[in-house]
Amino acid sequence: MTSGCGVHPGRRRLMLAGAAGLLVPAKAARAGGQVEEPLADSVRSALSAVIANSAPPKPSFPRIEDRLVYLRWLGEMSDRLRRRKPDLTTRLEFLETLWYETTRAGLEKALVLGLIQVESAFRKHAVSRVGARGYMQVMPFWSRLIGDGDPAKLFHMQTNLRFGCVILRHYLDMEKGNLFMALGRYNGSRGRSEYPDAVFAARKLWVYDPAPGPSGSPQATSG
Repeated sequence: MTSGCGVHPGRRRLMLAGAAGLLVPAKAARAGGQVEEPLADSVRSALSAVIANSAPPKPSFPRIEDRLVYLRWLGEMSDRLRRRKPDLTTRLEFLETLWYETTRAGLEKALVLGLIQVESAFRKHAVSRVGARGYMQVMPFWSRLIGDGDPAKLFHMQTNLRFGCVILRHYLDMEKGNLFMALGRYNGSRGRSEYPDAVFAARKLWVYDPAPGPSGSPQATSG
């Protein structure tokens, strides 16, 4: 049975959901979210301090060679990301912020780009079936634990990338550097291989290996 406008109600709901672009379909093996766990007061304070630092996401470089590596990375990643983010200004702002936040957290850039691809397909306003939000699919409880209590801010680009990178760094520290286990914990599927394997596969699409400069290879800072 159709409504007066000739469109089946069920189809109309699907059309509206698609137009909103907020829900990102995911295979059951990859669907999940961080699990709320007790935090020691010292850990909570340290994470909160990192989140609260409002420094602008503008990288600084002690050497011109480092800046050139950054600019080459920015150009290459912009080309790779163009299909997913057609607007140049939006694309560059995203990449500049990602560089800043990953460097700040001591994370590999290709890894975080791969994680974002798996988690949200680079959709700023993605919401999972369990309520995780934004590019890095941060669970709202983190706003209460280490933020200002406003989960709506998780849709803000820098806020989301900062939370995501800080959380992943926290999980890496908890797992003593074991990336496989840390990724599983990030997804709420610790010990299972599906999610880490998906992130590792996506990471390969974002690896950047610049040619060594006069002072040696900068690969350690450009991934």
